[in-house]
Amino acid sequence: MFEAIFASAIKALPVFLLHLGVTLAILVLGVLVYMWVTPHHEARLMRQGNVAAATTFGAAVLGLALPLAICLARSVNVADIVIWGVVALVVQLATFFVMELVFKDLGRRIENGDMAAAVALGATMLGVAAINAAAIAG
Repeated sequence: MFEAIFASAIKALPVFLLHLGVTLAILVLGVLVYMWVTPHHEARLMRQGNVAAATTFGAAVLGLALPLAICLARSVNVADIVIWGVVALVVQLATFFVMELVFKDLGRRIENGDMAAAVALGATMLGVAAINAAAIAG
């Protein structure tokens, strides 16, 4: 019986690797776009020890990964992963822009290490990510 399970797993491995690779590529692309569109420079700020920037960056990564994980679990093929993955990323990036409109100085506050702004942004991004993931799951 173990041999049949092992053979089945080996046969499914290429599809697993393809789906995992595509989803991780979408995540990396989403993180890079997030870093590009935000008014603050996360990488530089984190190298300087800015905890607020690290907090918002971590929440952004988790906020992008959560709906992508559900997308991966629910998708039937690579096209499905890409389509719903892009939708998930657009929703998550839009969340940042809405927060930026509500708190006009959010980027500056994060640059200055304001943890209140970081926690508010991070919690909002994770909350929207949970709803985004549920919507993808149907």
